[in-house]
Amino acid sequence: ISGCSQAAWSDDEPLLVRNYDYAPALCDGIILRTAWGGKRVICMSDCMWGCLDGVNEDGLAVSLTFGGRRVVGDGFGIPVVLRHVLQQYGNVIEAAEALKRIPVHMAYNVTLLDASGGYRTVFMAPDRDPVVKSVAIATNHQGRVEWHDHARATATIEREQFLRFRLEDPKMSSRRLVDAFSRPPLYTNAYRTGFGTLYTAIYKPASGEVEYRWPGGRRSFSFDRFHEGARKVVFAPS
Repeated sequence: ISGCSQAAWSDDEPLLVRNYDYAPALCDGIILRTAWGGKRVICMSDCMWGCLDGVNEDGLAVSLTFGGRRVVGDGFGIPVVLRHVLQQYGNVIEAAEALKRIPVHMAYNVTLLDASGGYRTVFMAPDRDPVVKSVAIATNHQGRVEWHDHARATATIEREQFLRFRLEDPKMSSRRLVDAFSRPPLYTNAYRTGFGTLYTAIYKPASGEVEYRWPGGRRSFSFDRFHEGARKVVFAPS
């Protein structure tokens, strides 16, 4: 179960930044540009066709974090839900309304940002109604901590507080926010326990640009500039 943190930010241009923490062997590590159904999408794939995070040509960016609850029920896997949202909707309001109707099998938090700078985070779970909030931050809990061991392992409270202070800082800039994701508490190399940071994704929905960063490298894409390739990434555990 992943530990993640993400934040939406807008100064010169709306920006969605996220870290994804997981076991390296369990991540596809594949960046896809697709046009299924006619709408172009760039995303980090999961299980070959779901999405962990991504942006579409209409200027909607989405990202998920695990909600930090043990509950399991009937519903869709969240990567498939994010794929649906990116293929079907073009702004935060449409996407949030859709997420309120879609059942999910585990607890997840989905942050949305569109080209206008609008943002929402949707807190979803199989055992209660979804909650939509005008907040730009998501880590690994939903309101109060319910799974305390997981919360300690992922530093979800510390990450949430760190991000809140950064976003409330009047001197904060996009560059400084992105740089903060490369340092603790947002960044971790606890790969042996399955909570190491595999990549940082930086989405710019207004321009359709995205940058992915991982240990030892980075790569930028857009809908008109997407070159296939491969590279080896070495994750050094603590």
